[in-house]
Amino acid sequence: MRTRPGIEILCDAPGRWPLAGRLGLLANPASVDGRLRHARDLIRETFPGRLTALFSPQHGFFAEKQDNMVESVGFTDPDLGIPVFSLYEETRVPTQTMMDTIDTLIIDLQDVGTRVYTFIYTMSYCMEAARDHGKPVVVLDRPNPINGITVEGNRLAPEWTSFVGRYPIPMRHGLTIGELARLFNDHFGIGCDLTVVPMANWHRAMRFADTGLPWVAPSPNLPTPDSAAVYPGQVIWEGTNISEGRGTTRPFEYFGAPFLDTHAVAARIKPDFLKGVILRPMVFEPTSNKWQGAACRGFQIHPTDPGLYRPYGLSLALLQAVINIHGNAFAWKQPPYEYEHERMPIDLILGDANLRKRIEQQEEILTLEQEWRDGLELFKTLGKNFQLYT
Repeated sequence: MRTRPGIEILCDAPGRWPLAGRLGLLANPASVDGRLRHARDLIRETFPGRLTALFSPQHGFFAEKQDNMVESVGFTDPDLGIPVFSLYEETRVPTQTMMDTIDTLIIDLQDVGTRVYTFIYTMSYCMEAARDHGKPVVVLDRPNPINGITVEGNRLAPEWTSFVGRYPIPMRHGLTIGELARLFNDHFGIGCDLTVVPMANWHRAMRFADTGLPWVAPSPNLPTPDSAAVYPGQVIWEGTNISEGRGTTRPFEYFGAPFLDTHAVAARIKPDFLKGVILRPMVFEPTSNKWQGAACRGFQIHPTDPGLYRPYGLSLALLQAVINIHGNAFAWKQPPYEYEHERMPIDLILGDANLRKRIEQQEEILTLEQEWRDGLELFKTLGKNFQLYT
């Protein structure tokens, strides 16, 4: 029995949910039901004449835009004749003009279970705007594609808040987007009029392959569930001069650079980090982004047992090995990054500048993971207060 996302539950019994007046929808191509029908069309059919505005997160309404400050522009939907407001353009926060077009905001986005994925912060800004303008919010829940149990990594240090980290949550948070909305609203004090429409037939141990749902890429460089599985670790390469595989058919699964010595790097990775995963040496040539047109030596990450694989720990160990072996060729990416023009991108991604320094100093990643354990247990306890599924 396949998982049924919130959009299906809403449309099955529309009178059960508090959707008043004119409706706005924050969505992108992954906002589909189990038959690949888009939320825009389902809401238009279920609530005739009431859909008056669409909103899009980073990468655009069609998820056609690339990474890091590649903005999408607003336009008029050619079928409905209604505005499509970009929330990754001049503003990341809905304006009064935008909010004046609706009475209720519906949010239907596919999150990927990782702290730095910006969709959850676009949701949080929308919740704040809705609170300030007296509009209710209805979040349609979707699966966490890398399961709803595992948490991993350090929690964001409060002084490192940014558009890739607004709240002190771990890199891998183990919640659905609807549960995060509840956490943001109640624990972190947004305080909007929030309703979450839960899924049916989803439980916390599920990976996306277990749901029976079709995968539609929520952003251009997460084309498969495997790319989402490695993303909590592999996203750190965005803060470096190492290619994270953009411009290839397997972004985030591939990584490397022309100068990388794969034998030396692999030799430094302790067996503990290789549980549930195989690192396959390879050569790839990006068609865009870092090292465009250059042969990059590196690896493809092949998860073999997602229950054992620790994506963040492995990628930190790989980063530390690259720094140790290739200190002269390796470099940190310089600002700007996600509308931050002074702070180092890697510090925003890691959520703590001190962590970068400790990695540079070759402190044991296993020791760092031990230090994070108590914080992760506290977060797991906190998260249970907002869980919708067992």
